[in-house]
Amino acid sequence: MLGKIKRIINGEIPTSYLVRKGLKVGKNFSRGGGCFIDPSHCFLISIGNNVTLSINVVILSHDASTAKLIGYTKIGKVVIEDNVFIGANSLVLPNITIGENSIVGSGSVVTKNVPKNTVVAGNPAKVICSVEKYKEKHIKQSNVSKCFSEEYKVNNNPTKEMLEEMIEEVAENICYIK
Repeated sequence: MLGKIKRIINGEIPTSYLVRKGLKVGKNFSRGGGCFIDPSHCFLISIGNNVTLSINVVILSHDASTAKLIGYTKIGKVVIEDNVFIGANSLVLPNITIGENSIVGSGSVVTKNVPKNTVVAGNPAKVICSVEKYKEKHIKQSNVSKCFSEEYKVNNNPTKEMLEEMIEEVAENICYIK
């Protein structure tokens, strides 16, 4: 409950409120702290199943840059299809579709549609590789890197020794955690 209150104080509008105003959200939607989903035009936003928005993601379905110039604000649909991950501090602009099974890298500004099964990153976001190539790369790397079990996660209260082990391992290499 305290977490909900803190998020509201920080200006985050609850998903349940946005859904009542027309936002469409599928099953297994995960939204990190600090996410801003355009409340004024949330009815133009559709989020599929198994979608994760990391922290501080912004999804806009309007752009007021034209308001003073021509007297109108641009609006457009935003469609985020199934099985999409959007990394921390990313911005999705109006009139965008992010195709299924895609990954948007942290800090990206999505100005064009993202094809399905694609990894994009950057400002503006550009195609980096296919999700399959990304997966292959990380499977190879995880076979030579240290992989930690779930007991190492902070919410599972790892011991001081376990934390020190992780710190030592990541000093030299990327590692993975379940």
